[in-house]
Amino acid sequence: MKDLYLILYNSACCVGWAGVLGLSLFSLVSSDKASLTDKLAEIHGFQEVSLLLTISQTAALLEIVHAILGLVRSPVMVTFMQVMSRIVALVAVEQSIDAQTQWGAGLMILSWSMVEVPRYAFYLAAIVTGDATKKTPYPLFWLRYSLFAILYPTGIVGELTVFFAAAKDPVFTTPAIAFFYGKLLFAVYVVGSPFMIMNMVANRKSAFKKRFAKPPPPPRGLCWPVDKKGERSSTEVNRAIVAAALSAMDESLGQKCLKERGWRFGYVKHLRAMVEAQCASPEAAIQSAQAGLDKAYELFEFVYPDGKAVSFKEAMSAKNSEKYHTGFVQGEGSSKKDKLEVPYNGKQLSGQELKDQVQAWVDYGTIEPSAGEAIIKCVDNPKWFSEEFSKRYFVLLGAGSAMGPLKVLLALGANVIAVDLDRPGIWKHLIGLAKESTGTMTFPLKEDPATFDVKNEDALCERAGCNLFTNTPLIRDWLLDLYPGKSFTVGSYAYLDGALHVQVSLAMDAITRDLTEKRKNTSLAYLCTPTDLHLIPKEAHDAAAANLKEFSKKPYCMFLSLLGGGKFLRSNVKKPVSGKGGDYYLVNGISVAQGPNYALAKRMQHWRAIIARSKGCIVSSNIAPSTSTVSVVHNRTFAWAYEGMPYFKPFEIATPDLSKAVMLALLAYDLNDPSSAANPKTALSNPNQLFSYGSFHGGLWRCAYEVDSIGEASVLLYFARVAKPYVMGVGALAVAVAAYAFGK
Repeated sequence: MKDLYLILYNSACCVGWAGVLGLSLFSLVSSDKASLTDKLAEIHGFQEVSLLLTISQTAALLEIVHAILGLVRSPVMVTFMQVMSRIVALVAVEQSIDAQTQWGAGLMILSWSMVEVPRYAFYLAAIVTGDATKKTPYPLFWLRYSLFAILYPTGIVGELTVFFAAAKDPVFTTPAIAFFYGKLLFAVYVVGSPFMIMNMVANRKSAFKKRFAKPPPPPRGLCWPVDKKGERSSTEVNRAIVAAALSAMDESLGQKCLKERGWRFGYVKHLRAMVEAQCASPEAAIQSAQAGLDKAYELFEFVYPDGKAVSFKEAMSAKNSEKYHTGFVQGEGSSKKDKLEVPYNGKQLSGQELKDQVQAWVDYGTIEPSAGEAIIKCVDNPKWFSEEFSKRYFVLLGAGSAMGPLKVLLALGANVIAVDLDRPGIWKHLIGLAKESTGTMTFPLKEDPATFDVKNEDALCERAGCNLFTNTPLIRDWLLDLYPGKSFTVGSYAYLDGALHVQVSLAMDAITRDLTEKRKNTSLAYLCTPTDLHLIPKEAHDAAAANLKEFSKKPYCMFLSLLGGGKFLRSNVKKPVSGKGGDYYLVNGISVAQGPNYALAKRMQHWRAIIARSKGCIVSSNIAPSTSTVSVVHNRTFAWAYEGMPYFKPFEIATPDLSKAVMLALLAYDLNDPSSAANPKTALSNPNQLFSYGSFHGGLWRCAYEVDSIGEASVLLYFARVAKPYVMGVGALAVAVAAYAFGK
């Protein structure tokens, strides 16, 4: 039904704008005026253009409704800005003779119609073909993602001329309206135009990358299962895993989840229902976690090189004849790091200076007091870094990850067991880091080191590494036999985009599961994301309520709240959930834009964490701050939002080096202090409270609004800041011109 409506809507809009374009071109060629500007000035005077233009552009108001309701994936704020700027221009050109009869009106109408005809035709083709990227006709695809480069600027120029002309027209006699059209809209365009253009640049880059992406290689190793259409799609499996976790507690919740048709945007309410249901009792939380993981092992496939496919559960239970060999590098560095140092604002903080900064973060609300106490204990116990780390063996799954602690661990003289892809370039880098350090690095080799010259670094790098997807059982076997009797801390640090993130998380889970169950003295380490559903301390809930009271009075917050109809600036303050052990407070930090696969990948790590802890394993699973890693800021929209989020107290975006340093400190605390929540001997009312302590959430828990509801506002605030000098300059120039004119 939704598709039928959108087909009719896009068809009607395409026809309407085609009519506007045809009539405008007819007016242009039939005009007897000599100059192009005079010809353009006559376009709106062609009566049929005016009527059809009004109908076609007014219909675009429904696009805002579509975005708010989730009928389309367009960002609400971007859609609102684009549509409303045109509506304002339409009102001006329809009401003002001066605006109609100048060349900019014609330029604006031509630009609009030349953009809209291929845009609506593209949307129509995408719905009919079911694939907006690869199956739409290429000429239409190219026009959709290329015309904006010329027609956005020409349209903006035309709109601005319309605004300035309308401001002078006697029909707009009210000073406020004249100011609105003459000055305020200009300032808005200075702020908004670069954002809209750069948004399309990013969309074009992404679309062309997908269009010309090489076909994926044949399936190998851990794979999503084949669906009814013969495709390896993630949606059905994702939903089934969450439904299994829900059904373990309440069958009706599982059935509601399975009936969710709009999973891409509807998954959040089911994850929230799961976390709330897990509050009923510790047993409910553990049963739910186990059921979700069991379902994942049952549904995912493992494809062998010969094409044979079995369930992932079966693959991890099978005996393997192949095995990995072991490579080893001894660090040759002379200076060993012997204390905690945290890079911040261009300085290396340690000692009392670091304590002061930690307290400042706690006071502002950027981190929880428990995280502050843990970091300060690390400062007061330097032996945790100078002595204890060098005694430990750290298994890093995804050793080269942007958020992994490899470099810092090596600098502390730790023994690192590195697992990463079998690519020579990666190992050239990793082995180089190890040699420069005072630590050691052990890694898997595809060949027996006795069969080649291990002193030849190129030969070593050629044979080093493995693939977590295709070699999962062999990696597990290698680690089980490695360094018998030594204590392992296994860190799951590998990260990939989209559906691949679920695969790599499940592969890491299979390895950590077997190590914790079959090897004594194994502890686990995870980096929790703040953009998830978490149980939080009542103090964090109360701080969010206080911030909400403060921010809800700010005029721009009131405006945005009304504008979004509940979608923008949603309250971060939730009612407590009653369960065994008392009331539990919840924060919804999920960003829908990250998608259900990201949420499932992180949820599976939560599940393993609480299961392993319930069986007596130390599990360090602290919340890492929102971090400006390359994988995040390569998305322009996220990068702009990160720039604007600090306007919402107490948000602070961390650099990768800062995040790695503070997370390593929290890991050191968890491994060495028996009072840590990571230690299973520390009593918790509910297993999910493991994630309530040691949180360096960057302000998300104590912000007035849910993080997913401040993204667009943060982008606007960022551009307002960037444009401020230009707006002030224009304002000063206007004042100077007015003063000169008054003096004359």
